[in-house]
Amino acid sequence: MKRLYIMLLLICVYMCATAEPMAPKASLSGHVTDASDKSPLVGVTIYIPELSVGTTTDENGNYAITDLPLKTITLQVSYLGHQTIIKKVALQKNMTSDFVMKESNAMINEVVVTGLAGNSLMKDSPTPVSVLTAADIKSVSSTNIIDAIAHQPGISQITTGSGISKPVIRGLGYNRIVTVNDGVRQEGQQWGDEHGIEIDPQTVNNIEILKGPASLMYGSDAMAGVVIFHDAPTLAKNTVAGDVSSEYQTNNGLFDYSLHMAGNNNGYVWGVRYSDKMAHAYKNKYDGYVDNSQFRERAMSGLLGVNKSWGYSHLKLSYYHLTPSMIEDPGAVGNKDYSHGLPYQQIHHYKAVLDNSFYVGNGNIKALFAYQQNRRQEFEDEENPNKPGLDFMLHTINYDVHYAIQPAEGLSFATGVNGMYQRSLNKGDEFLIPSYALFDFGAFATSSYKTGDLNISGGLRFDTRHVRSFALEDRFGSISRTFNGVTGSLGATYAINEKMNVRLNLARGFRVPNLSELASNGEHEGTFRYEVGNTELKPEYSWQLDAGWDYTSTYVSAQLSLFANYIDNYIFAHKIAGKVVDNVPVYQFVQGNARLLGGEASVDIHPIERLHFQNAFSYVDAVQLNQTAEAKYLPMTPAPRWTSELKYDIIRDGETFNNTYVKIGMECDLRQNHFYALDNTETATPSYTLLNASMGTDIKCRGKKILSVYLTGDNLTNRAYQNNLSRLKYAGLNPVTGREGVFNMGRNFGIKVVAPINL
Repeated sequence: MKRLYIMLLLICVYMCATAEPMAPKASLSGHVTDASDKSPLVGVTIYIPELSVGTTTDENGNYAITDLPLKTITLQVSYLGHQTIIKKVALQKNMTSDFVMKESNAMINEVVVTGLAGNSLMKDSPTPVSVLTAADIKSVSSTNIIDAIAHQPGISQITTGSGISKPVIRGLGYNRIVTVNDGVRQEGQQWGDEHGIEIDPQTVNNIEILKGPASLMYGSDAMAGVVIFHDAPTLAKNTVAGDVSSEYQTNNGLFDYSLHMAGNNNGYVWGVRYSDKMAHAYKNKYDGYVDNSQFRERAMSGLLGVNKSWGYSHLKLSYYHLTPSMIEDPGAVGNKDYSHGLPYQQIHHYKAVLDNSFYVGNGNIKALFAYQQNRRQEFEDEENPNKPGLDFMLHTINYDVHYAIQPAEGLSFATGVNGMYQRSLNKGDEFLIPSYALFDFGAFATSSYKTGDLNISGGLRFDTRHVRSFALEDRFGSISRTFNGVTGSLGATYAINEKMNVRLNLARGFRVPNLSELASNGEHEGTFRYEVGNTELKPEYSWQLDAGWDYTSTYVSAQLSLFANYIDNYIFAHKIAGKVVDNVPVYQFVQGNARLLGGEASVDIHPIERLHFQNAFSYVDAVQLNQTAEAKYLPMTPAPRWTSELKYDIIRDGETFNNTYVKIGMECDLRQNHFYALDNTETATPSYTLLNASMGTDIKCRGKKILSVYLTGDNLTNRAYQNNLSRLKYAGLNPVTGREGVFNMGRNFGIKVVAPINL
């Protein structure tokens, strides 16, 4: 009933917000052509990030956007295989702006990303940012959305089989990363090793990865960075369109499909999507089919909103349901059954988001309110297979209100408040963490200033979080603690010349220990350990220095990003020697001071326009200070990694086939000898090399795209390997093979098709 009241309140607020005030309006139109032959380009995206509106060029290369404010906006013009154009436009009543697009080369494209004081160009960000476009996401084969980003420089993932993945940024994961979806931080009890991200990959249009402390914008938990999943912009006025997509993978029989329709009727926008995915047990050369590695995923989402010259107001509703089976016996042989086994989980995630943006004076007010409910149940009793043991229910209310303004040329300023309220309940008859209530509040002010080739940005933030847990017999005692933190950052970028850019940033991070770290007391299914919390834990604080250098020319581009991160009171799980509960080793959360050094280096050699030879290397050295050799290195540190890719664009702007490419790639994970060896908590991980290949094309008919097809082949040599961040590496001895743990997926081929629907 409470959920219904909250939903009704959000709808009432939404209906009030959509009342349209009278205001002068502007319009923008123009023509887009190709630089090489001056021909019109069809399907070019013209997008205004501040308003979340856009359109595409028609068969003659023309576009038009109406009902715009008489203000200065950022225009982003993008087309696959061509350089993105970014332009500031001071809108007038009837404006014309034409664009000539060059084919993409090795130059680093200009992209609008989430900045401290509002949207900014990626080249002006003092901290490194990775961006994956819609084309990047579609061209990779993955089992979940974290798979799609895990091969980016500096990014990796903690996995429990093929269905559960958690992001890791520069050696830090869990609650040190904030995941943002639908504009709100995703809250799904992400403290657990086997708790994945409850996001439908089909709803994601592009992804931003902020590497480095982002506590200034997002508060506690953003110590390592932020992963932002953006949905697609709303359609152009008076259009209705959609798409149908499907994918199949050979290794685990993964099959999915997604149906999507959206429309815009004179500024009133809507959208609906349904997605379904299933996979049986995956296989590798040593384990064969891995028993109980199958999963099922379903998701629904909807949008109702209004886009007008005063801004926009969107109500987004979504439901996500994942049923992953949990791998427990390394020696058991799996099969091609899609139904779940024992043990397994049922995860239900409901979300309602009211996202508003209003022009007020010379500035913009962003007001976002959301409600999330996460229900996570674990089933393991053979006598009562439909009765959950662990049963968590988490309610979260998020709020974010801030005001952004550009009071002078080159100067931007933003200030606001954000935070959340949480209430977690235990509804099962088994327990891991106590029920609790949490209130979080943060206030911040940020600013950026650009003059000539120099851009300076920074800000300050204050956070307070109160956590109260509730006693349960003799298992959990009550806890009531308040944590306060002051964070900030100061950074700058400088363009030495047209080809070279440098950046430097100093940031203070802050993270409050979660309830699992403070008060857990029970077996954590899927992680092969019994966890014990520590009520005396202190909050984590970090100082991180980032330095970067970018170079771009006609034939080559290169990037170097280095960082040094010092963390006080770093929290991790330590294995207690000789202590076992119900045949499961006991781990307790402890803390110490840590130092992480490393970075990423990448180079793209581009001898001709259509050929790219990309290489990237990532490295993290994570140590615990003032410790013995066995306890020196932090647990769950990714191995050094080198990735290489050779891509050739066969056809661009073809009449029947378009954006046709072929590429081959290699991923080499070096041996990880830096591991937390005390009490045999971790072991070394051997090196391995994976070979991959893919190709894709759009198919056109009468100038319009009717189908996109992508073919992928991963781990072509069928290499048996264990990633250093795989939880299954510590699943126990396989009595059949005599090897420790479970290995990752073997050779896998995939096909993906996307068919647009234009009405």
